[in-house]
Amino acid sequence: MIDIRNIDEENAKKQLEFLAKEIEKADIAYYQNDEPYLDDAKYDELRHLNNALEAKFPHLIREDSPSRRVGAKVKSEFKKVELNVPMLSLADIFNDDELHDFVLSIKRFLNTNEDISFSAEPKMDGLSFSAMYEKGVFVRGSTRGDGKIGEDITENLKVIKGFPLYLEGEVPEIFEVRGEVFMSKSDFLALNEANEKSNKKLFANPRNAAAGSLRQLDARITEKRNLSFVVYTWGEVSKVVWNSQEEFLEFVKGLSFPVNPYNKICKCEKDLLNSFKELIENRAQLPYDIDGIVYKVNDLELQKRLGFLTRTPRWAVAHKFPAEKAITRLNNIRIQVGRTGALTPVADLEPVNVGGVLVSHATLHNEDEIKRKDIRIGDMVVVQRAGDVIPQIIEVLFDKRDKDLEEFKFPEFCPECGAHAIREEDEAIRRCTGGLTCPQQAVERLKHFVSREAFNIEGLGDKVIEEFYKDNIIKTPFDIFTLEERNRPRDLFSFEESLGLEKREGWGTKSVGKLFEAINKSKKISLQKFIYALGIRQVGVATAYLIAKYYHNFRDFMNAMIEKDIALLISIDGIGSQMALDIVEFFKEQHNLDVIDKLIKVVEIEDFNEVINEASKLTGKTIVFTGTLTKFTRNEAKSIALSNGAKVSSSVSGATDFVVAGESAGSKLKKAEELGITVLTEDEFEEMTV
Repeated sequence: MIDIRNIDEENAKKQLEFLAKEIEKADIAYYQNDEPYLDDAKYDELRHLNNALEAKFPHLIREDSPSRRVGAKVKSEFKKVELNVPMLSLADIFNDDELHDFVLSIKRFLNTNEDISFSAEPKMDGLSFSAMYEKGVFVRGSTRGDGKIGEDITENLKVIKGFPLYLEGEVPEIFEVRGEVFMSKSDFLALNEANEKSNKKLFANPRNAAAGSLRQLDARITEKRNLSFVVYTWGEVSKVVWNSQEEFLEFVKGLSFPVNPYNKICKCEKDLLNSFKELIENRAQLPYDIDGIVYKVNDLELQKRLGFLTRTPRWAVAHKFPAEKAITRLNNIRIQVGRTGALTPVADLEPVNVGGVLVSHATLHNEDEIKRKDIRIGDMVVVQRAGDVIPQIIEVLFDKRDKDLEEFKFPEFCPECGAHAIREEDEAIRRCTGGLTCPQQAVERLKHFVSREAFNIEGLGDKVIEEFYKDNIIKTPFDIFTLEERNRPRDLFSFEESLGLEKREGWGTKSVGKLFEAINKSKKISLQKFIYALGIRQVGVATAYLIAKYYHNFRDFMNAMIEKDIALLISIDGIGSQMALDIVEFFKEQHNLDVIDKLIKVVEIEDFNEVINEASKLTGKTIVFTGTLTKFTRNEAKSIALSNGAKVSSSVSGATDFVVAGESAGSKLKKAEELGITVLTEDEFEEMTV
């Protein structure tokens, strides 16, 4: 043991650096590799020495000090973290046929009949995280959030046993790893047993327990929960030094990151099926929960060629386990009214446990589904839940039906406002005709407006929106941004009363202040989120992204819609004629334009800004592909164009910059020549890409 009484500052600094690394190494050996090389006495001696040196030289305490990993300061809120490389979700498949289609789609895209090598990895049922390292030092941790903006969980990751604070060896200067934090089955049971004894909340399943443990404002609580983690991919990296998913996993293993031991390389579709069946057979014996298996094209160069769909990679998919089922009683069929007036039937069930989750409601889709399955109130039904999919009724047990149960009749009037509910000939949905006079439609539009994918205003949850609407505090989206002003105390000469939100039940000065802070933060919003927030029929997140990418700023988009430029809208790859009609119809309504006019005066809508290759000659250009392409598949050519900053259109117009013509090009080529648009061969197109 070093005598610290006479140690000088320079030697103390060296000792603290050594201790930080040595204790870190010991933690990894013990908690991750199950191969401890220090006995408990020696380990405790190192920690004691570290604490003593820090007490004598507090100004030398390091960011990666072992003492900083436990007892982190309580935070008042999670800071937001912007992810330079988005954390995308994966598309799901549920059976062998869908797996075959996935593999076939990749072969078609790459125009090959050769077998493709895949990495098959168990899909951990936990909480995704990102960990950023700069020059080998851990500097920031984040949750997935909405894919672009996550929550800062740096201190929480630090206290997970075995989580590396620094990396030894040659690593990229900027190195972001991504993975999953989870809780083992045994640790989950132990946590619930302890909570039950202390009369605390019981968690429904290990995933909820892991998420609840990691997202603690006080990292000391996180430290007390036994959390584990694995790494499965990367985010922002200054230099990629691997050529495949397999090489990446070996690379991070060499840096002492844990990876799933059941990962394997599959050389063909048959291998993928076998790996899935093998994992199902061993699922119950695993010490942690998994909900499927993830397939990724192994070769990194092929991943780049395949590129991305709007929100998911084209080269990866999640194969979910078969849905879990249970039997229960249908107590009622309730009709919900959505923001577009759609009447949706919801089943109220006798609560039943399905795959570790207590289910009391299920979707019934529409009135045709109820008739087709002959579902009646009081029936015993089979309920199915697959992953995060909303539970659904898949079967009625007719042999258990009481003879006097009446056939369910779908309402022809809105249950909320009494207006006629009509069903168009070509639609499966019945809709309320009340429009904005229907209070439930107005409430649902407000909920949509403040949702995570839209303005993401914390503090305005569903119940708050319902209460504020009922009490005439918020009637339109614009009212949200006048709340703070209307809540200020009025002077003696004012006839208006303050809202007095602080006096409402469940509120106070602090909570009201946080709400106003969240509203003010939300005033700066991306173009795609603003478009989505408007609640236009058929315009989801993916469509809002396509529109934003094409028009770049809101004023141009709105003017085009007011001018009813349907042809230009339909030309956007991914937008059909009916969707375009719904979008234009939205901008025909004067009350919608009135709300938008008010909103754009109080919010800042950022122009669409995607990280693109500015060196490309295609940046900002509109391209149309026509004819049979021989060097690329059509999808691959579109993907290359998009990755080079171009916009891809399906029709030729005066706004078209280039037409790439393959063999047997027809009317589009002729129109391009008539309009004097530059026509490129495939070789010329390839030369313009970088």
